[in-house]
Amino acid sequence: MVTGVGAVTALGTGAALLHDRAVAGESGIEGGEGRCRDFVPEETLTRRERRRMDRCCQLAVVAGQEAVSQAGWGDTPPYRAERVGCIIGTGIGGLESLEQQLDVLRIEGAQDVSALTIPMMMANSVPAQLAIRFGLRGETYSVMSACAGGTQAIGAGVRLIRNGEADAVVVGGAEAGLTDFIRAAFLNAGALSPTGTSVPFSRDRDGFLMGEGAGVLVLEDGDAAAGRGAEVLAEISGYGSTTDAHHLTAPEPTGAAAAQAVRRALEDAGTPEDEVTYINAHGTGTELNDLAEASALAQALGGCLADVPISSTKSAVGHLLGAAGAVEAIATLQALRHRLAPPTAGLHDPDPRLDGLRHLSRACPLGDGADGPVVGISTSFGFGGHNAALVLRA
Repeated sequence: MVTGVGAVTALGTGAALLHDRAVAGESGIEGGEGRCRDFVPEETLTRRERRRMDRCCQLAVVAGQEAVSQAGWGDTPPYRAERVGCIIGTGIGGLESLEQQLDVLRIEGAQDVSALTIPMMMANSVPAQLAIRFGLRGETYSVMSACAGGTQAIGAGVRLIRNGEADAVVVGGAEAGLTDFIRAAFLNAGALSPTGTSVPFSRDRDGFLMGEGAGVLVLEDGDAAAGRGAEVLAEISGYGSTTDAHHLTAPEPTGAAAAQAVRRALEDAGTPEDEVTYINAHGTGTELNDLAEASALAQALGGCLADVPISSTKSAVGHLLGAAGAVEAIATLQALRHRLAPPTAGLHDPDPRLDGLRHLSRACPLGDGADGPVVGISTSFGFGGHNAALVLRA
């Protein structure tokens, strides 16, 4: 069960802002990137703490603080520390710190390279810092499966709890890779939009735009959460993951393995295809990904797909790489709780090859006013052929 969420994105600091601005069709993209311009780490972290954390880690800690506060944890978790873990996805970890210190090495010399470089650049410093801050002594590690990392981190946390190995797990993703080096690498690889605009599913899409941010969720065992009177925001009822085994950067065109990940998530949740109310798509805005994802969803949901509203939040916050799945899971959760799905910001002329999808150009009410829970799917597909999907119920 999810008892707390926190988010920092280009739409602002806080999970509520992520939902409110996304459903309004707003975008935080400026200058061709989704930078967290309103992020003020000084409100949460001391100067000493900030000096010892890469921006990626700072984003995660601020999002984590919001999540554990909403869960009502206080200074320590409400369970034995050894029974509370932390799993965080990140694509490139503390690369910003590494780049800065490489400049120091070239310009000033080896003697001036910071002694803090290694702990700041380590991908596992993100979950480690969260564990230190919140007193979590259970299984803790980072997931580095590119753009699927955040989703796989959530799935791993769900499995730990189901297997009886944890009472709670803090999960999510964090990324801060808005550097000239990373932009150049993605642009030269043909993945980044050369025009500085990106609208998934649109006829004239030409690549994604980089974003930064973090999304953190507090997962708790259902009985344990009920025992302490916690408010349950939603349930992560299903998880599935597969690998294309096709190409390091290009998705397998038929989407067969991606479809299997979605099917596994639905089977894991015990949810039939006709109960799906909303899909938050990976939707990067690249030619290859959008077509492969549409094919995968058609295979997984069959004739039910045409009736399911689908949107991507990447034109609102950018592509957050390892944090994308976590932020999008939170966006899905909020859509289900508020019974209102966000549109794909800026989508006015969908690609006719994607006519089988029920695109959203404006916010869409969910559930038709009926009582009872609604179900959403959040998908993530990463470089390396990693496919992951979550089924949420709220």
